[in-house]
Amino acid sequence: MGIRGLMSFVEDHSNEFFTDLKLRDTKMIIDGYALFHRLCFNSNLELRYGGDYDAFADVVQQFFESLFSCNICPYVVLDGGCDISDKKLTTLKDRAREKIQAAHSLSVGGCGCVCPLLIREVFIQVLIKLRVHFVQCFSEADRDIMTLANHWNCPVLSSDSDFCIFDLKTGFCPLNSFQWRNVNTIKGTQSHYIPAKCFSLDALCHYFSNMNKALLPLFAVLCGNDHINLPIMDTFLSKVRLPLGAASAKGRRHHRVLGLLSWLSRFADPPEALDNVLKYLPQKDREDVKELLCCAMEEYQPSQVKLQDFFQRGTYVCPEALSLGLPEWVLVALAKGQLSPFISDALVLRRTILHTQVENMQQPNAHRISLPIRQVIYGLLLTVSAPLGSVSLNASPPRSLAFSEVERINKSIKTSVVDAVDLPKDHPDLSRLTELSSARRQTLLLETLKVKQTILDPIPTSLKLPIAVSCYWLQHMEAKAKLHHLQALLLGMLLGPLHAIINSPGIVDLAPRQAQCLAAR
Repeated sequence: MGIRGLMSFVEDHSNEFFTDLKLRDTKMIIDGYALFHRLCFNSNLELRYGGDYDAFADVVQQFFESLFSCNICPYVVLDGGCDISDKKLTTLKDRAREKIQAAHSLSVGGCGCVCPLLIREVFIQVLIKLRVHFVQCFSEADRDIMTLANHWNCPVLSSDSDFCIFDLKTGFCPLNSFQWRNVNTIKGTQSHYIPAKCFSLDALCHYFSNMNKALLPLFAVLCGNDHINLPIMDTFLSKVRLPLGAASAKGRRHHRVLGLLSWLSRFADPPEALDNVLKYLPQKDREDVKELLCCAMEEYQPSQVKLQDFFQRGTYVCPEALSLGLPEWVLVALAKGQLSPFISDALVLRRTILHTQVENMQQPNAHRISLPIRQVIYGLLLTVSAPLGSVSLNASPPRSLAFSEVERINKSIKTSVVDAVDLPKDHPDLSRLTELSSARRQTLLLETLKVKQTILDPIPTSLKLPIAVSCYWLQHMEAKAKLHHLQALLLGMLLGPLHAIINSPGIVDLAPRQAQCLAAR
């Protein structure tokens, strides 16, 4: 994530580029994606058996309670789907391949870091429970985070090295050095603070001969980031004489970072530096490369999105989303995290990425069983009044009901073409989907799950959906379920309500009725 080698470089030079902070009494903008990955991978959670979600939820709650104790007001910003340009598709596919290898390693008892499939949803549930302010951006969140932090003049918490490039007024605090488990008390007071380190962009520029900070976006794209990976840049790197940098082991490890920053520091501004980059390239390629580099550098400029409007009024304007003509209720639901980025990817790109989990790599991936459900979802999305599939260069082929799914096949990835369900012509389009009556929504759900209402009639309300999904699972699974599988599933359904009863004594009679119902079935 971010710029290759930059984060380890600045952390190796911590004394030069970071200042110590005692964080308290402030707003803080948190990169939600970076945070839930950090908490998932650095909390000794079990990652091999589908997700240790209870323990993860506890860790998330402890994290925010530490912030609250220091009067730190968190604003969590989550990434949305891919943007229209789909410029990160290559990066996303590379990461998908890496996750498959990590998941395979975990599945055979080795090491690896792969988030369980529902970790993001659990994270959002805890945010809602704790009433933490959060928003889900329409696409990637980095620029929106930077713009909001500068508007409120507060720090950013992340692990993404792109924040070493953004010109942040109050700085960037890496998660690596954010000691939320070590809350301190100010002597002689009852005030608490969290020890942290804050990256200084000015210190980085000073270290490299007071270089112009406007050159850093060019450094990022030359060094290599998630947005651009031009093979022709290897031509530039092979021809330019980069300064050797320090002779120490650290210097050798970060040769490209050191060399590029030192080389760029010679130039007064980006146009001069860019001209000097292009002269190392073949004449015929220069204009195209210049356009691509300038476009990539724009990713480090402030965003037009004003997330403060969402936190203050519950809504905000996203020019990118507006240009697509999406229904208002969809935009609101995406911003509130009620719809996942899976939905926006399907709407905008007609393509989704099915994330890998730890499982037997010789068997079909776990997403296969839910394919009929996704086909209905795709059918619902296709009822949008204005077609969206044509907006992306990387969208699916022009088949009216076709979507692409990037999925795991054994230990590699494959893009499969999936046909959406063709819904009845009298079905309301996407803009009016929320106007459907509860009865009609339930009918659509049960038809999708192939479950009859009569089966669910004797089931307590809180268990109707889990039982319906279990019926779907039993009908669609390839291997035959055995009794102990079903017993484990039903026991899991019961433990949640029982746990709630124990912790909420005021609620009575629910657990016995559910237990009796489950035992009877």
